[in-house]
Amino acid sequence: MSSTMKQWVVQDKEHDLDGLVYKDAAIPKVGENEVLVKIQAASLNYRDLIIPKGAYPFALNFPVVPGSDGAGEVVEVGSKVVEFKKGDQVATLFNQGHQYGAIDPHAAATGLGGAVDGTLREYAVFNEQGLVKSPSNLTAIEASTLSCAALTSWNALYGLKPLKPGQVVLVQGTGGVSIFGLQFAKAAGATVIATTSSAEKAEKLKKLGADHVINYKTEPNWGEAARKLTPGEAGVDHIIEVGGSGTLQQSFKCVKLEGIISVIGFLGGVDPKTQPTVLETLTHICTVRGVYVGSKALMKDMVRAIEANNIHPVVDDKVFSLEQTKEAYEYMWAQNHFGKLAIKVN
Repeated sequence: MSSTMKQWVVQDKEHDLDGLVYKDAAIPKVGENEVLVKIQAASLNYRDLIIPKGAYPFALNFPVVPGSDGAGEVVEVGSKVVEFKKGDQVATLFNQGHQYGAIDPHAAATGLGGAVDGTLREYAVFNEQGLVKSPSNLTAIEASTLSCAALTSWNALYGLKPLKPGQVVLVQGTGGVSIFGLQFAKAAGATVIATTSSAEKAEKLKKLGADHVINYKTEPNWGEAARKLTPGEAGVDHIIEVGGSGTLQQSFKCVKLEGIISVIGFLGGVDPKTQPTVLETLTHICTVRGVYVGSKALMKDMVRAIEANNIHPVVDDKVFSLEQTKEAYEYMWAQNHFGKLAIKVN
């Protein structure tokens, strides 16, 4: 094995994608509690795109190797490592310090690809606490999509008030979080309502198992339309909210009494004029919850569910090489992808 490797580095948040640099680096050495992973694949999240643009609101430490999501093969283990051995297939944990239970300030400041070096490199060293064994039914490219979007969806559906068979889940759009939410909800025996703006994407959502698809361009008052699709028009049990101020208004219109709105993103922007107030939670008797990925314990639960139900992540047809990472960023920023966007590393 060579002593050097290729990696991407975000130098700062001042230069947009010009601050994303491809360079040589030494392959890191393994400490006694650490694992050296040959990264086989990584995948991108919206977070990766906004870190170089200076729009990410959580802990950052520049310069940093980007990418929270990755999967690969263990090639070396430290003397005190007990959970992994050479040859194991592993995937990364997003917040390296979040092992179980509620997140705390320390764990919130351990995000891969932001606060600590991430996965867009050929080799990486992680504390054994920062990895899980990949699902046995997935390829490395598929497993590389689980760290952020999948675990966030799983946490939304199981982290506070676990989803039950027969309940109704609403997902917004066709990004990674929403598609994982659709897949996990269907595996649990739930009814899924999906929203999209495209007839072509609506067909793909139906093929993935969505029971109802609402086009929010032709049905801007989609919250009321969604409510009418629920048993007794009582409303939706779990809403995976990724849009921001505008979609949150509609989510309140369709949420069931005692339902949960899991706020995950703000793709549609934040506008104080249209943003609902916190008192809406009382008006609608519901819980609105911010979700920041999830713990290692939750990720292990998710891996078991993926294996038991033979769930396969939806990955965009176009897969980039490590060298083409900047092109992958641009492709995703232009919203040309469907599902997760993957990068083949080794």
